[in-house]
Amino acid sequence: MTTRAFTVRVSEEQAEELEAIAAAEGTSVAEEVRSALSERIEARRKDKEFQARLRATMERNRRVLDRLAE
Repeated sequence: MTTRAFTVRVSEEQAEELEAIAAAEGTSVAEEVRSALSERIEARRKDKEFQARLRATMERNRRVLDRLAE
């Protein structure tokens, strides 16, 4: 699996809470962030309203790309 690095700025409070969660779970902060992202992505996959917005965005982008390719 190829990985990519991201920089994310969070509030001091979020950082402290995330560090506490990771410590309590016996995991790293990075693993907690990856887990949260996976959960969020999976939730979006199951969200019918989000899927409709995504398809509408894809259609708009397709039309724009088609125009640019002319």
